[in-house]
Amino acid sequence: MHLSTYIYTFLFGKFVGKDIYGNSYYRSHNLIHKKEKRWVIYKGVVEATKIPPLWHRWVHFITNELPNERQAEKLLWQKEHRANFTATSMSYHPNTNKNYAYKKIPTYYKAWKPND
Repeated sequence: MHLSTYIYTFLFGKFVGKDIYGNSYYRSHNLIHKKEKRWVIYKGVVEATKIPPLWHRWVHFITNELPNERQAEKLLWQKEHRANFTATSMSYHPNTNKNYAYKKIPTYYKAWKPND
């Protein structure tokens, strides 16, 4: 996180809540454009996938309601957060088995060859 973000948060930010991962959410009103600004300060590594869905809705102005504790409870079918492994050695790679051989599809026709 940049130093300027911390300074802006200190001067203009109003704390609105914290999520289960420890991320802090802020808002401010821009006096010039009269538009609200919302942002998050991540705890630990800055990773956008660490924002829970209810807070994501608030940050992106989909809703103006702040998430409460009851809404934040996970249901039985919901999975725990996993980090985004793109561009790492733990990313998903289909068919990485070198010994895998594609089955040859039988051909039922003969390719046309021009007469010389």
